[in-house]
Amino acid sequence: MNLDKFKIISDLALFAKKGGNINDAAKNALEMSCKYLGLNGASLYLWDNDQNISVTVSHSDSSLIQKRLTNLENNLYENLRKNQQLISAYMSFGGENPYHSFTLPLMFSKQVFGAVIGIQKGETSPIAEDLFLETLSAMLALHYTAANVNNSGESQKELVEKERLAAVLETAVTVNHEVNNPLQAIIGNIQLLLMKQENLDEKMIEKLKAIEESAIKINNVTQKLMRMTSPKTIQYSDGTKMIDINDDAETDS
Repeated sequence: MNLDKFKIISDLALFAKKGGNINDAAKNALEMSCKYLGLNGASLYLWDNDQNISVTVSHSDSSLIQKRLTNLENNLYENLRKNQQLISAYMSFGGENPYHSFTLPLMFSKQVFGAVIGIQKGETSPIAEDLFLETLSAMLALHYTAANVNNSGESQKELVEKERLAAVLETAVTVNHEVNNPLQAIIGNIQLLLMKQENLDEKMIEKLKAIEESAIKINNVTQKLMRMTSPKTIQYSDGTKMIDINDDAETDS
């Protein structure tokens, strides 16, 4: 199967739009993410208001990996959440068989109601894909909250906020897919040229640095979009509004 970030997230969004069951959606998303990232296993946990686990969905290479995932949740992450208010973490473990793990929250409107955890054996850490993993957990959270709209008694304002966040995330995923790939090529080639500054005059070096700086700013904007949890808008011009990516927590819509 030919996988990329855009397909995994878009499939999850389409599954949510159809009103699919969270268990089926999570199972599919975790399996594809493990294949894409090279993870050996991943699990989703949902809990009630008393933090008692109500739903568990997992995908792993073997029963041994599944056992290690369960131990990480029961003996480490769960305790850190309850006693140290842990929200997210990336960890590395040594020994004869080194491995890496992460936990990311499922949350909406600052309320955490679940988590995704993963494990990867060897030297490579999944932290390099932190942006994708955070987007995955956000989309799983939206899927779950959307599926429970009819039973939650939410206000129209809350529903609008969810739809707005879903639209922002869909746009952000598309931007990252269509823009960031060529953007990384631009940044990489500029940095290669700057490594050979002795062959360039000062004006050319200044221009290359200006291009590099602008490209990095574009990359930062797409990352801010992907990390949004409560998008707000500000006035742009002629009655047009724009999303405030700098400090949406302090800006009114």
